Amino acid sequence: MSKRARERTRQEKQEAKRQKKEDRVEESALAEAPDETALMEEFRALSEQYNANVVSESHYTSERHRIFVALGIETEQDA
Repeated sequence: MSKRARERTRQEKQEAKRQKKEDRVEESALAEAPDETALMEEFRALSEQYNANVVSESHYTSERHRIFVALGIETEQDA
């Protein structure tokens, strides 16, 4: 009987550790989530600069790709 109790205790500890690890992963994912509003504002400003011929097409394309990747949007460069 004590062997079963030890095994149950061990399993409970493992489950607690697993849950704690999942919680940490979720918290770090939330902390690393991109600020969608700021990225969209950055893209708006970049587009205005490109339309006003302030930035080159290559700079616009690379920055647009970076922003879209951060937002989770697929671009033609991803294809």
